[in-house]
Amino acid sequence: MRKLALIVLIAGLLSIVSLAAAQAVPAAPPDGTNYRLERVTGSFNRPIYVTHAGDASGRIFIADQGGRIWVMADGSLLADPFLDIRQIVNRGSNEQGLLGLAFHPDYESNGRFFIHYSDLPRGNTVIAEYTVSAENPNLANPQPQQIILQQEQPYPNHNGGEIAFGPDGFLYIGLGDGGSAGDPENRAQNPSTLLGKILRIDVDAGAPYAVPLDNPFVGDSAFAPEIWAWGLRNPWRFSFDRETGDLYIADVGQNQWEEVNFQPASSTGGENYGWRPYEASQVYSGEPLADAVAPFAEYSHALGCSITGGYVYRGEALPELDGIYLFADYCSGNVWSSYRDASGVWQTNLFLQTGRTISSFGEDETGELYVTDHGSGDILRLVAAS
Repeated sequence: MRKLALIVLIAGLLSIVSLAAAQAVPAAPPDGTNYRLERVTGSFNRPIYVTHAGDASGRIFIADQGGRIWVMADGSLLADPFLDIRQIVNRGSNEQGLLGLAFHPDYESNGRFFIHYSDLPRGNTVIAEYTVSAENPNLANPQPQQIILQQEQPYPNHNGGEIAFGPDGFLYIGLGDGGSAGDPENRAQNPSTLLGKILRIDVDAGAPYAVPLDNPFVGDSAFAPEIWAWGLRNPWRFSFDRETGDLYIADVGQNQWEEVNFQPASSTGGENYGWRPYEASQVYSGEPLADAVAPFAEYSHALGCSITGGYVYRGEALPELDGIYLFADYCSGNVWSSYRDASGVWQTNLFLQTGRTISSFGEDETGELYVTDHGSGDILRLVAAS
């Protein structure tokens, strides 16, 4: 296999503002031979996400692309799905379906959670709010509380998928550029559309939501006010470091390059990550952008075909991984580790060769990491090798 010379580390382009003073910096890249993926459960139909409710229950929730969310409690998968919306989910294309799940930060008291899916018949994006049943904590009310946001999709691919609450309590939504190849209508660089962007909204105010007043483009008539960041092709998975609040955005590339972008917790938003003038740091189409933010890591399609963003490890079982960001490739099953060394330079190295079709990473309440295998239907947890 080619060495990681094909991994391009881009240093010095980002300020070193969010390295916690007390955070230990690894002396060397983690040795992947000390770790393995352990099967936790399986037999799912195209699983795409694993998460927790933050309610101290210890449960994990598993979403499948067809439209069901399952509960695993005390190590056992419950027989009935938490929510089943197959009758309203469009699965006509490989990138459509139930794509994202986020529990409200106060879920333990308010029972609210949110999903991202492609609707019938058009395949448009829907962000909907649901609530848990008052009678059974392992069942959701089958009808939505409200539709939060709808976005027309011109093509069936590049729908994004991630939704996540940030440390600020606002809901962040990842939307792709609307699809086809090469963003033919240049939507990612169009400030008036939500496509090719990460949005930031307040679901605790307004009807059905409010735009935070400190969003970067509030008051600029050229921009949709929901936009937090732009210039993205298909931000399938992004995540916040639960310790520092930094944001890691994995953006799926076109034909040659995959990338991971970094937004420090100190950011006030507004970053342009460069698509389509750039595919990762490589020139793709159109005029160069003077203000484009380059990725901190990228790899060519010699090593895979579609990036799956992960998490910074903050669990307790594998303390030597503390502060390490792990991400993968959907096609090759390679998993990489990234961190900034003592001088602030990003270090990215091959961590595991899994042979898995990794569609997503996930965290449980304690910060342990899981992956979903889109092909086998397995849910796996990262553990020590022995």
